[in-house]
Amino acid sequence: MSTPVVRRVNWWSVVPQIAVFALFWFLWQLIDPERAILFAAITHFVLSVGLRQIVGRYHRQGMNHVKSKNYEAAIEAFEKSYVFFSENEWVDRYRFLTMMSSSQMCYREMALTNIAFCYSQLDKLEQTKVYYERALAEFPNNALAITALEMLEDGEEENFEKKR
Repeated sequence: MSTPVVRRVNWWSVVPQIAVFALFWFLWQLIDPERAILFAAITHFVLSVGLRQIVGRYHRQGMNHVKSKNYEAAIEAFEKSYVFFSENEWVDRYRFLTMMSSSQMCYREMALTNIAFCYSQLDKLEQTKVYYERALAEFPNNALAITALEMLEDGEEENFEKKR
């Protein structure tokens, strides 16, 4: 069974990306009007993939480790991602331009919830709780962390009842 991936889109962040595409179209219109739209699409695609590959490299590494179920390595990569985006907060805040990403969650938020998920897969429930709680402390509206903590609490209550 594959690991689920949740992608929530901030639709407002698509507007600046459309503007960037329009800029590429305009520039290519000056160079080659007949194929401007094609070249604008290629330029936009190459730029968006390249930026995500370079700027989001630790996040991408972490996701690859999660897919291969190498959770310890994933945790390490997501921690590096968290540090990078904490040190370069503007890159994360303006990710719709710096990475051409329309993600609703910022990369720091994703890093914390992904670390928590990895710990849960390793059955390290205390660390799981620590990272979900940390995610909630920094991002109080994180529905993923809220739901996960509720499930963990329900599981703890169920285990307590079974032991009695």
